[in-house]
Amino acid sequence: MVKAIWNGAVIAESNDTIVIEGNHYFPDFSIRPDFFKPSETTSTCGWKGTASYHSIVVDGKENRDAAWYYPDPKPAAAEIRGRIAFWKGVQVG
Repeated sequence: MVKAIWNGAVIAESNDTIVIEGNHYFPDFSIRPDFFKPSETTSTCGWKGTASYHSIVVDGKENRDAAWYYPDPKPAAAEIRGRIAFWKGVQVG
């Protein structure tokens, strides 16, 4: 079981992650939605498309834009549709 942990809380866990460029992409249904807050931030990857972000909030502390996903990935990255990945101090393992 792969877990994503931030500020002492398990924010996602799954036996079905996909690793791309060293990042585990979790199925979107495996996250704990009560810890996630939508963000207006986006970024662009040449081969994956446009990423959207969520901030993570645990015990009143916010980790801004620490989770990202591709709502409409390019065909080369179709396998990450409906998946979410983490950075900014989120421990994954």
